[in-house]
Amino acid sequence: MKYKYTKYVPNLLDDLDMDELMSKLSDLLMSSGFGNPRDTGDDSDRTMQALHDAILEALFNGGVLPNDTLEKMFGDQAEGSEQEMRDQLEQLIQQIIERMKESGYITAPPNLDPEKARRAQSGGGEGEPGEVKFEVTDKALDFLGYRALRDLLGSSGHSSTGRHDTRDLSTGIETSGAPKPYEFGDVMNIDATATILNAVKRASEAGVATNLPVRPDSGIDIDYSDLMVAQGEYQSSCATVLMLDCSHSMILYGEDRFTPAKRVAMALSHLIRTQYPGDTLHAVLFHDSAEEIPLRELGRVRVGPYYTNTREGLRVARRILERQRKDMRQIIMITDGKPSALTQADGSIYKNPFGLDPLVIGETLSEVSACAKAGIMINTFMLARDYDLVAFVRRVAQMCRGKAYFTTPYTLGEYVLMDYMDKKTKTIH
Repeated sequence: MKYKYTKYVPNLLDDLDMDELMSKLSDLLMSSGFGNPRDTGDDSDRTMQALHDAILEALFNGGVLPNDTLEKMFGDQAEGSEQEMRDQLEQLIQQIIERMKESGYITAPPNLDPEKARRAQSGGGEGEPGEVKFEVTDKALDFLGYRALRDLLGSSGHSSTGRHDTRDLSTGIETSGAPKPYEFGDVMNIDATATILNAVKRASEAGVATNLPVRPDSGIDIDYSDLMVAQGEYQSSCATVLMLDCSHSMILYGEDRFTPAKRVAMALSHLIRTQYPGDTLHAVLFHDSAEEIPLRELGRVRVGPYYTNTREGLRVARRILERQRKDMRQIIMITDGKPSALTQADGSIYKNPFGLDPLVIGETLSEVSACAKAGIMINTFMLARDYDLVAFVRRVAQMCRGKAYFTTPYTLGEYVLMDYMDKKTKTIH
């Protein structure tokens, strides 16, 4: 038997952190783009070439491969010609793409370009071969939501969360408060020690009053008034509608504000699904009009050349929350612009992008008042700081007992998650 020995070529995939790579590719996988927010037809940033370039950037500047590995394979001490190193790098990128497909993070249609080119050469009438595009799967978006949640909580110094703790006490199973006398309707979570102590004390006082000694072998007679129940912290449930502004201004002025907002929305969705199973979350996009979208589509929505119809978004959110039977009902609104559109009675859209239009503002505040009457709190996270806009947002907060946060895309996640887990529950007394 003959053996053939070849030069060992290390596989860089052995040192590759796939989870870290997916995090580095999150901006590409959740890119906002233009077009209809429910239409992913404009996917110029979802080509395989764009994915190839993003992986190349992550390999050399993203820290997904150890520096010593990069130096060994592509540095001054690397063996082989420059063309061989390029071929090795291209092979590595293709292996990464194949692993992403096998792991279920992306899907790509079959490459029909060779067949199209063959037919074009033979006069079959086929056009020029087009670029192959990929689709982001639900598994990838769920993973990116988990990573966003972990990164946001980690940056805030929180590694775990509980339920929505409030200032109220209830007679639950987990005891954390002082015992209280039993009242009709309380959960029968009897505090045995306090109950027996009450019975003994009452029997002793009765013996003193009648000058009769208490016999130790007579047992303990527990009366209704002796009953004590243990108290636990009351944990509320919450119904939330997340309103995302997808107007054109969210990607203008040299800054992408919509992709960080989507990342926060996905993190919040993952948080509620895993840590607060009794809560509900709905997502509403508002632009020229407004509509509810499935949570699984959060990572795929895109901005477009739209105005900001805040009133219609609030109206859709209020109708959703009015159907929810929860202790707390709230709207989390993420926006960067002033209300500039209004849906009129005949269904037409009135638009005015210049200043704060009195008609638009008046109708928007009327909807805020309707939310306040329904007991719905509005927390606004504003990504802009215009003077007139600040005054408008603060007035919204005052009308509906909500809060207004003026933040940036970089700190948005910390504010939203901390508010959801802690601050908002303090309004329950």
